[in-house]
Amino acid sequence: MNRNTKNLPFFSPSIGKAEFRAVKRVMRSGWLTTGPEAAAFEREFAAVINSAASRSSPPVQALAVNSATSGLHLSLEAAGIKAGDRVAVPSLTFTATAEIIQYLNARPVFIDSEKDTGNMSAESLAAARRECLKNGHEIKAVIPVHLAGRPCNMKALRAAMEGSPAVFIEDAAHAFPSRTSEGMAGSLGDAGVFSFYATKTITTGEGGMVISRNSEWMNRMRTMRLHGIDREVWNRYRSAEKARSWEYDVTAPGFKYNMTDMAAAVGRVQLRRSEKFLSARKTLAAEYSRLLDNTPGLSIPRDETGHAWHLYIVRFSKPAQREQAAEALRQAGIGCSVHFIPLHRMTYWKNSCSLTPRHFPEAEYLADRILSLPLWPGMPVGGVRRTAEIIRSVL
Repeated sequence: MNRNTKNLPFFSPSIGKAEFRAVKRVMRSGWLTTGPEAAAFEREFAAVINSAASRSSPPVQALAVNSATSGLHLSLEAAGIKAGDRVAVPSLTFTATAEIIQYLNARPVFIDSEKDTGNMSAESLAAARRECLKNGHEIKAVIPVHLAGRPCNMKALRAAMEGSPAVFIEDAAHAFPSRTSEGMAGSLGDAGVFSFYATKTITTGEGGMVISRNSEWMNRMRTMRLHGIDREVWNRYRSAEKARSWEYDVTAPGFKYNMTDMAAAVGRVQLRRSEKFLSARKTLAAEYSRLLDNTPGLSIPRDETGHAWHLYIVRFSKPAQREQAAEALRQAGIGCSVHFIPLHRMTYWKNSCSLTPRHFPEAEYLADRILSLPLWPGMPVGGVRRTAEIIRSVL
């Protein structure tokens, strides 16, 4: 590494004085866990999603949770997914997207990717459905992942499942805010789940949000989020209701998936800053594209409507070039990553689901060639130029 050059991390969170003040406000309030801040965050998040929806669409409701993984689990459980049900999920994703299927003893059906976007392939989904039907099973749910913040082709995915009862649960962990002609990513299916992990487009440190227009599902998720208790728990010591704080019922064996008020307070500030964050990411992505466009041996992501630019993923023509670039960046003190190693290569999924690379030719191709470059609000434009210069030097 050149000692005269500052390191450039792959990601750095954008936390300012307003977030510190929000946390202090909650700490001084005397109520630290799920409470009024989480409820306000839910209302404000839902309002942002609904602002981009058509007037004919019923409004979404939102539920704050402690991770997107929790939100995906709650969504599938509320949708009635049970043991033995088939659920379609991309191979090119993080393991959380698939593991929640097995929490319910259901069966993941892994789907190949589109080569250009890395998103779930409608053609591969249709083929998987035909194979399931041939074996006497129907796919009961589909979990598309908006990889890097680029919205999936939801129309094509729905067409692939035409005539099926399958529900669509969007993994929108990378895709906030993402405005499409049909509404915001995450609101295009039956439920959507967002991540507020430390590296995401807005953060609460750890956390997530579930949205849906299905009131029955939302009521079920609200109950299951906190131990299956049949009433709001956070205000039971202050509520004017006749029921005393200890008078509640447990209607189901629920989970411990609630978001704390300290996390929600940070989330509310981040939500207000989300458009500025998006604008900053777009500016940096545009600079990457300007500098890397027409570089021999390199494909760059297209700037499509609704792209949230959580990640800037380039694709090399040859795997060796990717490895050379990653090493050159490392030596220069510049962080990079790969999103993702496909699940069909992971020991557990490969062995438990009898997966082989030949069933995922596009995900296989991408896995050895893609590289995520640093991209975050507050990142200096000079960092983009240093990174692009190193990429070009390798090629």
